[in-house]
Amino acid sequence: MAKETKERILAAALELFSQNGYAGTNIRELSASLGLVKSGVYKHFESKEAIWNALLDEMVAYYGEHFGSPEHLPPVPDSTEELTEMTMRMVDFTVRDERVVMTRKVLTLEQFRDARARELATKHFLTGLTDMFTGIFAGMMEKGLLRRDDPSLLALAYTAPISALIHLCDREPEKTEEAMAQIRAFSRHFGKVYGETDHA
Repeated sequence: MAKETKERILAAALELFSQNGYAGTNIRELSASLGLVKSGVYKHFESKEAIWNALLDEMVAYYGEHFGSPEHLPPVPDSTEELTEMTMRMVDFTVRDERVVMTRKVLTLEQFRDARARELATKHFLTGLTDMFTGIFAGMMEKGLLRRDDPSLLALAYTAPISALIHLCDREPEKTEEAMAQIRAFSRHFGKVYGETDHA
């Protein structure tokens, strides 16, 4: 029961932080949204800062488990079309999973206030993606599927426009389908430009 209440508090905190930011959210409204009194929240977390840090820990674990990470790479694709399909599965998850969308909003809002949010924003919006695709592209080069090049530069060239289009989906959700189509077209174009013709 205590674990369930703790999870409910974190879920409500994520929603409020994503809407109002950290400074714009107080324990009173958080507890009211759950039908609790303030002391009911403080029974599980000693402060708003403790809720914030627990939420960031949960975000990292959830994202790593469902999306992957440089330490837990998805299988290296066996073709450039497989690269596109893998990319689309990852993008579909990241633009449609409500927890991930709210997490991205929280990190975007709080990256200028909180050092840990800044580090996580850099990792999730830039370096984590490029590190992950550096490993994927190095593996595809080993398989002879991509022409030999600097895999880290290729990863940056590949992930930056995709990341920009994901942020567009957050800002303007009505453009999600259009953005997804652009990402698919871009991924296929990338495969044509950098793929080895004998294997593509």
